[in-house]
Amino acid sequence: MSVRKYGDRSVLDLSEWGRPIARVMARYLKEKPISVIQVTTFHLLLTLYSAWLILDGNPVIACFLLIIKGVIDAVDGELARIRERPSHVGRYWDTVADTLGLIAVMGAFGIVFDWSILFTSLMIVATLFQYSLFNHYSVSMRALGSGDATSRIDERVRPVAHPWEQQRNVNIFHSVYLLFFSWQDRMISWVAGKGSKSLGFELTVSSFLGFGMQSLIIFALAVAQNLDDLPVLVLGVNLSLMALVLLRSRL
Repeated sequence: MSVRKYGDRSVLDLSEWGRPIARVMARYLKEKPISVIQVTTFHLLLTLYSAWLILDGNPVIACFLLIIKGVIDAVDGELARIRERPSHVGRYWDTVADTLGLIAVMGAFGIVFDWSILFTSLMIVATLFQYSLFNHYSVSMRALGSGDATSRIDERVRPVAHPWEQQRNVNIFHSVYLLFFSWQDRMISWVAGKGSKSLGFELTVSSFLGFGMQSLIIFALAVAQNLDDLPVLVLGVNLSLMALVLLRSRL
């Protein structure tokens, strides 16, 4: 965990434990011929490999690699900031890659623990909403603190490509995002309301729902051989925290 600065606001962010490592990795890659998109693609491939390990009966190694994936997932954003080259394509591809990885991992758990297709789908959707809630407050705080508008709460308006990316590619990835993900943003925005004045409580609590903290807990469950309790985490603890955050945001 760390205290993260959003302009003049300081927020205890439980999901940020791996960001110092990500910054070091991003600085190392700054002058290397490796693109942000390639970093994002690599963490997707690592997640898919983790799903295969789960199916192959190696859940502890798989869940450890998910922790590594969580760190690498922060590298692409850090690398874009260090190079001063934010990317709309990178922002949308990161969301697509995270979702594909989530579907693969939850699908693997569903096969191993003999979940029904309906229950596996429920686990996926519930996790997507958890991530969307954290992203909602993170984007809101970032906009208030630094004015960064690469990620937006409402993505329905097509962004103009940066000089270093092609508008055609932005259009394609924006269309994919609208088709598969914008409904989550709109639903979360509707239930969250305006939020409290500082958003500090909401982001601090919802940061528990980010992938960084979740991956540590899932790894702990794997080491303790209690991964069959994963639904309790996703559908019990996490949904309760979501309800707490949304209630506080509305009051």
